[in-house]
Amino acid sequence: MSDRLSVVVDSTYECLLLYGVRRTTMDDIAQRTGLSRSSLYTYVRNKDEAFRLLAERLYGRAVDAAEAAAARADTTAEQRALGILAARFDLVLALKDSPHVAELMDTRAKLCGDICAAATARFRDLLTETFERAGTERPRDAADICLALMRGFASSPDQAHLMRPAAEALVAGLL
Repeated sequence: MSDRLSVVVDSTYECLLLYGVRRTTMDDIAQRTGLSRSSLYTYVRNKDEAFRLLAERLYGRAVDAAEAAAARADTTAEQRALGILAARFDLVLALKDSPHVAELMDTRAKLCGDICAAATARFRDLLTETFERAGTERPRDAADICLALMRGFASSPDQAHLMRPAAEALVAGLL
């Protein structure tokens, strides 16, 4: 991603937090980047493309962190599972200050649902593999329970405070 395109995606993130996807305009993004609206079209075709690039960046970083946690050979299964969940939860925290989180985090959303669904599937696979290697009975169910916990925390006002102890208790019980 070029430096200028990265600035466009950064500006799109700021607009998401302030206005949400629906209320953001290309003028809003252009103003935040310091580009004219016509120059902005050099980097993205429309605001949908800008938001898809943002979703790809956010989910990509989260999946990369989850894969790194899952690959750590020097940790226990519990630490790996918690690392995967932390990567997923960090994604939620990146958007927590905005009431518009659902517009980018919903697998049913028209604009970015496919990106969210693919990332969620990858988190599920990583968790399933972790639970499988640890000998957990019904590892796929254990992964789905963990992901359901994450979805619940996405709407909790005390999410940052409660996530870690809840995830620790859940993972310890599932292992």
